Amino acid sequence: MKENKMQSEEKKLSCTEEVRVRFNETDPLGIVWHGHYIVYFEDGREAFGRQHGLTYLDIQKAGYVTPIVKSTCEHFLPLKYGETFRVVTTFINLPSAKLMYKYELFNKDNTLVCRGETVQVFLDADNNLCLYNPGFFQAWKDKMGLS
Repeated sequence: MKENKMQSEEKKLSCTEEVRVRFNETDPLGIVWHGHYIVYFEDGREAFGRQHGLTYLDIQKAGYVTPIVKSTCEHFLPLKYGETFRVVTTFINLPSAKLMYKYELFNKDNTLVCRGETVQVFLDADNNLCLYNPGFFQAWKDKMGLS
């Protein structure tokens, strides 16, 4: 018997954070400069970490850092000074020792204005790349039902 695609889909963890466009993030026309969207992704990651118990401080306390090795960003509509928007951050569960997040930014009309992705790897205290999930991260995945 074939398994339903919805049934086979893994549990997804997401977080939604509301952000207001600050003056210093805009150009003279009041439009958000494209480089700030990556900062909005970070706002989403930090909110995700606080909500789901995987903050940068938790990672650091366990003896690791997680530099970004890949980021993508697609722009569809501009955001402007004073606008409030939502960053929806979704953790993508991978078998490898990586953190992958997908982001969607929606304006007040619930229209998708930007979409992106980041990939981070684990480095230990000696800056060695981890090829396997660090113990604390695997324990977090188990706790969240992602194993």
